[in-house]
Amino acid sequence: MRVEDALRRLDKFLDDAIVAGARGVRINHGKGTGALRNEVHAYLKKHPQVRSFDFAPACEGGEGVTVVYFK
Repeated sequence: MRVEDALRRLDKFLDDAIVAGARGVRINHGKGTGALRNEVHAYLKKHPQVRSFDFAPACEGGEGVTVVYFK
């Protein structure tokens, strides 16, 4: 998947989760080269409803999964 497509899907995913009242979500972006992860993190830093985010624990995907918490 290209970064543009992934970010478009991520935007809808986050909006749907916020509307549903979720307190947070998990994003499985994989490890790979880290390019997608970096773009996802850059996007999350600018999102007005994101309070914080970090990698999942190693036993739950580590650097291949980002856990997001909403405001």
